[in-house]
Amino acid sequence: MARKLHEIRALRDERSCAETGAPLLVVSQFTLYGSTRKGRRPSWTEAARPEHAEPLVEAVVAALRERGARVETGKFAAMMSVESVNDGPFTLLVDV
Repeated sequence: MARKLHEIRALRDERSCAETGAPLLVVSQFTLYGSTRKGRRPSWTEAARPEHAEPLVEAVVAALRERGARVETGKFAAMMSVESVNDGPFTLLVDV
């Protein structure tokens, strides 16, 4: 997954973070798995449990850094105010 994130050509001119040196912001975002199919409240039953998800996020961040990627992170399971200045933003669900 780290290789995919670092090398995916999603930036301007079909370039990657590996090619441009652009940093990656890795923030756990379980809300992407929110389902609104039933009722009036979202359900997050499809999201990974924190005890399983946190080590996975940490492993991906470590692997990105081993590849030489510049990585910023958030605090796992915390309410955060995330501010960025970029050409975007956009969020990708990456299937591996």
